[in-house]
This record gives sequence, C-alpha cells and structure tokens, in this order.
Amino acid sequence: MTISLLEFLEQLASTPALLVTSVLTLGVILVNGWTDAPNAIATCISTRAMGPRTAIIMAAVFNFLGVFVMTMINATVAQTIYNMVDFGGNSHEALVALCAAMLAIVIWATAAWWFGIPTSESHALIAGISGAAIALQGGFAGINPSEWVKVLYGLALSTVMGFGTGWLVVKLIEKICCRMDRRNTFGFFKNAQITGAAGMAFMHGAQDGQKFMAVFMLGLFLAQGQAGVTKFQIPIWLMMLCSLVMGLGTSIGGLRIIKSVGMDMVKLEKYQGFSADLAAVVSLFVASVAGIPVSTTHTKTTAIMGVGAAKRLSSVNWGIVKEMVSAWILTFPGCGLIGFLLARLFMRIF
Repeated sequence: MTISLLEFLEQLASTPALLVTSVLTLGVILVNGWTDAPNAIATCISTRAMGPRTAIIMAAVFNFLGVFVMTMINATVAQTIYNMVDFGGNSHEALVALCAAMLAIVIWATAAWWFGIPTSESHALIAGISGAAIALQGGFAGINPSEWVKVLYGLALSTVMGFGTGWLVVKLIEKICCRMDRRNTFGFFKNAQITGAAGMAFMHGAQDGQKFMAVFMLGLFLAQGQAGVTKFQIPIWLMMLCSLVMGLGTSIGGLRIIKSVGMDMVKLEKYQGFSADLAAVVSLFVASVAGIPVSTTHTKTTAIMGVGAAKRLSSVNWGIVKEMVSAWILTFPGCGLIGFLLARLFMRIF
C-alpha cells in the first residue's frame, strides 16, 4: 500500500493531527541531519582531509543519495521499524501518541546535541515510539518482540562488527604499507578518506532515512484510520522530501558532535580515518541488506575505537567513550519514558 503526493496534501489540509505529526516527523529528520549525520564526516575533518564547510555540504548530498538509492533497492529496514510497535485501535489516539513520540525524540536529541554527546537518533526513535505504544496499549502488548529483538541484534552487530572491522582494516593497511614512505601515502589516503566519508554519509542516509520514512508512513495510515496496515511501499515523493530535509539538517552543521567524535575521542592520522570510515561503511551495508536497524553513530564510533585500540588501548580517550556509552545506555529508558509520559499527557488533553 502507498499514497500519492496529491492524496497526502488533501489529507494534510483536512486532518490537523496529520499536519502536526508530519511537521514533528520532519523536525525529527532535520534534527537527525544535524546531530547524527556529522558523525559521517567527523574523521575526515579531524585529519584535515576536508574543511568543515565542504565536508558538511558533501555529507548533505550523499545523505540525500543514500535515502533515495537504498530505499529504491531495499526497504526492509523501514518495514522492520514500522512493524516494531502496535499503534492499532483508536486511530485518533494512536496519532496523538505518535505526535508525543516525535516530540520526545526532538527533546532528547536536542539535549544531547547541546552537551555535544553523539547519542543515537536511531535508538531515540525506537525508544520514543516504543514508549508511546506502551502508553497507548496500556502495557507491553504495544511491542512486537519478534521485530524489536532485531534492535538487540543491531546493537551487538554494530558494536562487534564496527570495533572488530576497524581494528582489522587498520592492521591490514599498516601491513600493506609498512615498507612505504609515509609521506608518499598522504595524497592517496587523503582522497581515500574523502571517498570513505562520502560512503559513510551515503550509508547514514540509507539506514536512518528508512527508519524515519517508516514512521512517516505510520502517521499517514493512522490519519486514514488504517491502523492495521503491515505492508507498504514508500513513494518517491516521500524519499525526496525526507532526504532533502535530512540534507538540510546536515548543512546546518554539527561541529559539537564532530569535535567529540573526531577530535576528542581518538587522535587519528589520515590512513586511520579512512580505516574507520571503511569499517563503518561495510558494517552499515551488511546491516542494511539484512534489514537490521543499527545506529550509524554507534557503528562509526565503535569503528573509531577499534582503529585507536589497534595502535594501543591508551590511544583511546576512554573518558569520552564512557560519556558516549552512558548516553547510549540511557537513551532507551530515558527517551522511552519521555515518549510514554508525553503520550499519556497528550491523550488526556487531546
């Protein structure tokens, strides 16, 4: 099932709740663009392979392409997110609860950005809609365990594969280049890192774009009173809208996040930055093809940790890592609780 742009505009004009939900969902996508997407370019900026302004523009373009291209090829991540929670029953209350979930995500993400902590918008999205669904259904009947368990698979995959692949790639590059004059490799790895950062931005759009489009589709069907839809096709106009908004968010910038991820956590050389980008791209591609929703922030930062640890464990600023891990751990209960409380409040008011 799908919906045309004309049908969407007609519903938007006649359904105020859909208008609010759409604005909030686009707001979450915008926030994702400026808080999550900078992780893709953090390493190439920290090694001075690119300047911040140029890198942000490049990330915006490749975020757009990632959303558009990957969704055309494989939209299984979107289906997983859509079916993760149950917003069935009263369509009006479900739409109000979804609005609450979107607001919870914006609050959580903005707070994390303010403190410069690269929390995961993917985890915030999952936590927010899960909390709202629990409030709507009055218990854990609002959660679909068979789909939600994929989040746990994603956590394990992004941690193990990100760290392990980062460690392996940088060791392999060091082995291959051990007899080369390091000065002669600077140009190659500078260009390679720019390519890797573009690939990372592409995969960020491919993963996160699908997650937010799934929520957008959920809002559209709820506005039509169709809470039982389980299969859908994402229309091209929605791919373009979401990718443009995400690209706009990225173009606003995210220097606080770039500083935390690319400069404070590990001091990288160009070949190490390329290794981290390549490891993260491979991990995200595998997860996307398998339909497993993973955090791009989580994957990129664990890849950077793996690269740093390959040199020596003390190369990693474990104080920064501790802050990040704390934020990741707190996201599920924290954002989930905000989503739950706002959903209860909104359903009483509206």
